[in-house]
Amino acid sequence: MEKKQTKSELVEKIYERTGCELKDIRSVIDQFLDEIKNALENDQSVELRGFGTFEIRDRKGREKARNPKTGETVRVKDHAVVAFRAGKDLKNSVWDIPVKRNPGESDR
Repeated sequence: MEKKQTKSELVEKIYERTGCELKDIRSVIDQFLDEIKNALENDQSVELRGFGTFEIRDRKGREKARNPKTGETVRVKDHAVVAFRAGKDLKNSVWDIPVKRNPGESDR
């Protein structure tokens, strides 16, 4: 099963490290995420040196796509998607993490 860390857990860890008020930490994180969202909505990329870059990419639409829930064929128009490109420090810090493979998956 995939491990996840929620925003609440991040807030709790920052609280344990800093002792700052939980409501203040939560507020700063929410404002930080809002600023990233606002920049992307204004067609700006957000570069966090050493961590990575959030940017908008155009995705070409298709005449025939399938709704995975219903199986229905639908048309998808051109649209924007958010992309994250990891920075050098982040790439280096996760490089040696062992790869987890599903049973029966080949190594190629």
